Amino acid sequence: MNPSRIKRSRLNWALGVILAVALAIALVLLFLLALATDIHELYAQYYPWLLGINSATAIFLLLVLLWGSWRLFRRLRQNKFGSRLLIKLAALFCVVGILPGALVYVISYQFVSRSIENWFDARVESALTAGVSMARSTLDAWVVNTTARARYSATQLEQVRQGSLGIALEQIREQFDASQVALWRANGEVEFSAGLPSGTLLPERPASAAFRSAREQREWATLEGLDAAERDHNAPVQVQTLVLVRGLDGDLSLSPEAQRFLQITVPVPAALVKESFIVQHANQEYQERAQSRLGLRRMYIGTLTLSLFLAVFGAILLAVVLGNRLLRPILILAEGVKEVAAGNLNPKVALPRNDELSGLTRAFALMTHQLALARESEQKSLAALDASHGQLRTILDNLTAGVVVLDGQQRIVSTNPGATRVLRAPLAAYQGRPLAEVPDLAEFAAQIAPRFETLLAGRAKPDGTASNLGDHPNDRTADHWQHTYELYAPPQGASPEAHQDYSLTIVARGAMLPDGNRLLVFDDISDVVSAQRAQAWGEVARRLAHEIKNPLTPIQLSAERLEMRLSGKLPEKEEAVLAKSVKTIVDQVEGMKRLVDEFRDYARLPSAQLQTVDLNALVLDVLQLYGTENASFAIRAELDEHIPTILGDAMQLRQVIHNLLQNAQDASLQAQENRAESPAAIAISTHWSAHANLVRLSVQDNGTGFAANMLQRVFEPYVTTKAKGTGLGLAVVKKIADEHHAVIDLVNVQDEEGAVTGAKVSLSFRALPSGQDAIA
Repeated sequence: MNPSRIKRSRLNWALGVILAVALAIALVLLFLLALATDIHELYAQYYPWLLGINSATAIFLLLVLLWGSWRLFRRLRQNKFGSRLLIKLAALFCVVGILPGALVYVISYQFVSRSIENWFDARVESALTAGVSMARSTLDAWVVNTTARARYSATQLEQVRQGSLGIALEQIREQFDASQVALWRANGEVEFSAGLPSGTLLPERPASAAFRSAREQREWATLEGLDAAERDHNAPVQVQTLVLVRGLDGDLSLSPEAQRFLQITVPVPAALVKESFIVQHANQEYQERAQSRLGLRRMYIGTLTLSLFLAVFGAILLAVVLGNRLLRPILILAEGVKEVAAGNLNPKVALPRNDELSGLTRAFALMTHQLALARESEQKSLAALDASHGQLRTILDNLTAGVVVLDGQQRIVSTNPGATRVLRAPLAAYQGRPLAEVPDLAEFAAQIAPRFETLLAGRAKPDGTASNLGDHPNDRTADHWQHTYELYAPPQGASPEAHQDYSLTIVARGAMLPDGNRLLVFDDISDVVSAQRAQAWGEVARRLAHEIKNPLTPIQLSAERLEMRLSGKLPEKEEAVLAKSVKTIVDQVEGMKRLVDEFRDYARLPSAQLQTVDLNALVLDVLQLYGTENASFAIRAELDEHIPTILGDAMQLRQVIHNLLQNAQDASLQAQENRAESPAAIAISTHWSAHANLVRLSVQDNGTGFAANMLQRVFEPYVTTKAKGTGLGLAVVKKIADEHHAVIDLVNVQDEEGAVTGAKVSLSFRALPSGQDAIA
């Protein structure tokens, strides 16, 4: 079963139990309220408890109603099926329950209120309330009058001399009929007093708050003894006032030292206090008696209100229960349809009842089960297809050849990483765009477009010859075409002004796919072409050594014999021409012999005898040959002391270093002649990359570099920039590097402005692991 459905079922069960308990409690409380209304003593004893429990129950039921309403409206906002129908049913039951209940509630409320009000005389309550207010107002007026008279006496006291204070205070006591009069200094010490009881030396000092209030407001007054008089009618009640006296003997400087405080304590007439308490006690007794009236009124109204809540709650609960029962099959179907639409084909709920709606749920559950079986079969087929596609994608991703799929408008549909690597262009970034928009591939796109069109039409080539698009040249229904192209493909981020050779030789093969797209497969054959050229040059070298060198010696001997036979027999002028001609023949023969010897050495280069070689020691050994005899230029050695040994043929590697240094020397000297201000300089360096486990040997000069169109073929025989060179130096270096499984690289060195400042040749050898023996 669905976990969410289980959770919802448990929640509904718990909610039902809670509602049943709450309903039972409410009914019990309702019975107790009705019982307490008839039994006055029970009502008076348990009224607070019943009132609190009933209020809490009513609040709980109200919260339940609000929660149920919120759930209904949330279902409506979520567009759940059946929400509007549930709301209509709930509203209908609420109207049926609320309107009659509200009518009965209003009538009962008016009846109870008027009946209970008639039980008591409201005029007596008003009279008692007015009497209490009058007594309170009389006492307040007594305090205000006493304070005003004390303020007047304080003003008169400000003109009294220091020696007459005692008499003045006694006169004030007689005027007020006060029980006690005292004059206090600002520091709280009594200065004079009058009317002290016998046996009392000092009057009772007022509180600090009284002094502070009298200082801030110039007066302070209070009525003392009311609480004691309420308990004991013989206890005195008196008004005590404290008034600020700004100074004595006419000193009104208001300085703290001159200020005094006049304290007057005047007893309140006992009759006035007694009558006030009589009125207050009468009102309290009436209120206590009237409390039963309010309690009964609250009890009846609370009972009616609780009954109304129970009726509304029952109506809504009945609406929800009946609505859920009626709509449950439809809601199950709606939820099932939603889950099926979302792809969830898990087993659905099927109601066991025998009505039509329950049968519909069972039919829907059966249909869902059949759909699940069909989807499971489909998923297995898709999984097998995905596995096949994954294998094909893995194969394509690991192919060294490039694979591109084009549509009928030459737009790129898909590519593999090999295509980006071969063409040196971000083809994946141009997916969905024409191949011609890829940088430097517009010409290539224009060249392959007609071949695809011809393949598509199954026609002969435009030049009238038979179609060679397929494996069979005469097959006009060929299923593919194949051709070799020379491209200019600079790597990503390369500057257009860089003096590098980015030419590329590829062999491309095209075919039509069943969906109408075009498949283009190509591979970089630049190295293959270069190897074929090297092989061809080797064959040429062998033929030169055999076919050309043999007649060179007879030619040279014949020329020398002619010179010997004719020497002294010709006029001086003709003899000079003969000597010059013979010398020219001999020199050219010697030059051709050297050229043939070099080609022979290139063609017959022996296999490398690999042994452990210290590359740094080998470089230093070769550099000794360039120590003193090459003062016209400097060779700077930057050797990494931490490089490990490598496997190599010391003699061949020595020839490599020598050839590279000799080429660098010639290039630097040639550039020095053109740039007198730039001295010739050569740098030879070694470097060990521990991360790649490679030892790198580099030779750099400050010559003129190589033209961009020569960089691709610079390692081929007879390709040179020197006027008298044979072009075999770098070819021999490349052949020896291949024998040592080393990677050779040649680039032009540029300055910050992009100008060529020399060339750099690098060879990368695999480092020999420590402890490995030499290989013979």
